[in-house]
Amino acid sequence: ASGMVSTKGSNLSKSAWIVGAAVCAMLGAELARAQPQAPAGGIYTCVDRHGRRITADRPIPECLDREQRELGPSGTVRRQIGPSLSENERAEQEAQRRKEAEEQAQVREERRRERVLTTRYPDKATHDIERAAAIQLVDDVTATAEKRVEELKQQRKVFDTEMEFYKRDPNKAPMVLRRKIAENEESLAEQQRFLAGQDQVKRRVHQRFDAELAQLRKLWVSQRLPAGADPAA
Repeated sequence: ASGMVSTKGSNLSKSAWIVGAAVCAMLGAELARAQPQAPAGGIYTCVDRHGRRITADRPIPECLDREQRELGPSGTVRRQIGPSLSENERAEQEAQRRKEAEEQAQVREERRRERVLTTRYPDKATHDIERAAAIQLVDDVTATAEKRVEELKQQRKVFDTEMEFYKRDPNKAPMVLRRKIAENEESLAEQQRFLAGQDQVKRRVHQRFDAELAQLRKLWVSQRLPAGADPAA
C-alpha cells in the first residue's frame, strides 16, 4: 500500500510541475506583450519653433517647417529630413538647382574648350602659324577681288570707246551696250564695297587671335605649374 501512495505522490508532483511551467510561460508571454515595443522605423527628433526638443517614432508635425533627424536604434543619424516647402518655395528651389546645374555645365564646357585649345596650339609658334595662314586667306580673297576690279575697269574702257560714236546723243546707243555699261557699274560698286570690308575682316581675325593668345598664355603657364599650384601666385 505504501508503494502505491508513493507512486501517486510522484505523479502528482510531475503534474504540478507541468502546470506550473505552463503558467509561467503564459505569464512570460503576457509580460512580453505588455513591454513597450521599439519603433519599427527610426526615432525622429527636432527642435520646434519654441525651442522644445521633440522625439517621436514618426515624422513630427510640429517640425514640418524645419529640419528633422531620423535616428537609428543606436542613436546614430540615419538621415536628415528637410523642411516641407510651399509650392513657391519648391519652384524657387528647383530654379536654383537648374541654375547651379547650368553653371556647372558651363564650367565643364569651358574646361573642354581649354583642353581643345591647348591641344591645337601647344605653343606660340603653332598659334603664329595659324594666324599667318588665316591672314593669308584674307589677302588671297582680297587679291582676287582687286583683280576683278581691274577687269571691270578695262571692260568699261571698251564700252566707253563704243559710246564715242553716240557722244552727241547717248540715247541713240544700242540698248545692249547701255545694259552692259549698267551691269559693269553695278559689279564694280559691289567689288569696291567688298574690298572696303576686307580691312575689317583682317582686323577681326587679328582680334580673335589676340584674344586666343592671351588665354593661351595663362593656360600654358598653368600646364607648367605643379598640380594644385595657383597660376595667379
